[in-house]
Amino acid sequence: MELVRGIHNLKQQHQGCVLSIGNFDGIHLGHKAVLSRLLDEAKRLNVPATVMTFEPQPEELFLGNNAPARLSRLRDKFVQLDKLFLDRLLCISFTHKFANISAEAFIEDLLINKLNVKYLVVGDDFHFGYQRKGDFQLLKQAGEKYGFEVVDTQSLTQQALRISSTRIRDFLAKGKLTDAATMLGRKYSIAGRVSHGKKLGRTIGVPTANLFLKRRVSPVSGVFVVSVLGINGKIYQGVANIGTRPTVQGERQQLEVHIFDFEGDLYGEQLEVILEKKLRNEVKFDSFAELKVQIEADIQDAKLWHENARVQVI
Repeated sequence: MELVRGIHNLKQQHQGCVLSIGNFDGIHLGHKAVLSRLLDEAKRLNVPATVMTFEPQPEELFLGNNAPARLSRLRDKFVQLDKLFLDRLLCISFTHKFANISAEAFIEDLLINKLNVKYLVVGDDFHFGYQRKGDFQLLKQAGEKYGFEVVDTQSLTQQALRISSTRIRDFLAKGKLTDAATMLGRKYSIAGRVSHGKKLGRTIGVPTANLFLKRRVSPVSGVFVVSVLGINGKIYQGVANIGTRPTVQGERQQLEVHIFDFEGDLYGEQLEVILEKKLRNEVKFDSFAELKVQIEADIQDAKLWHENARVQVI
């Protein structure tokens, strides 16, 4: 799948496509329903299937740290979208200047002149342009004027609940990983590159791989049983803490994962950490010694969970 970063990188060869527009945060089953329709039309019209998304996400620009917790970074979106066999991901820099473009200019300049859209599929709650004045009806009118079809894909539902990134965030915040996975269509995971930390875990015989979270706000926090991908093509088991590490005066959110039965240098490696079960919330202990005792208990709890899961599979 091709990644196009910015409107300025759109070329002549990018004209003529079917398109869907949105944040696509998490790439959940509702998103997949939209994209399945997009792929069908791309095949019918024999043009590339393109997704347009934004960095930062609009709410992050307007609300800053008060924006909703983000489920996925751009890299995560690219990985998930690529699995769906889409042709192109167009990532637009969402600035105040871009946000102030009128809905009409957005349609004419970008959708028509730059992309020459042949078919547009959007969610039922999609809005765009200055003060979010653009909506489905405006797109339908533009489609009639410029000769492209616009389809509104109704929200996919499960158990009478609307699938949305908001509901998934709520499930994750409450530690309801199974409910979140049901809406995502997969277990929730966090990917990132291993960086150097304070290396305090080594002093107590519990080395960790540290992944700094590049989200403004993480949708999850606490201690989790995890599985780890990205090492020698194998699946490793482990336990992870996601948070600020208050006992050791941590300041920024990060993920620290202790990987069972592994020794080696992982600095610079790209890992995917799958959250299996939440063990507890992150708390501040009175001493590092107390934290050490709790970490040892967490490790035993995580190993027991993995052992029970293995037995159930067998």
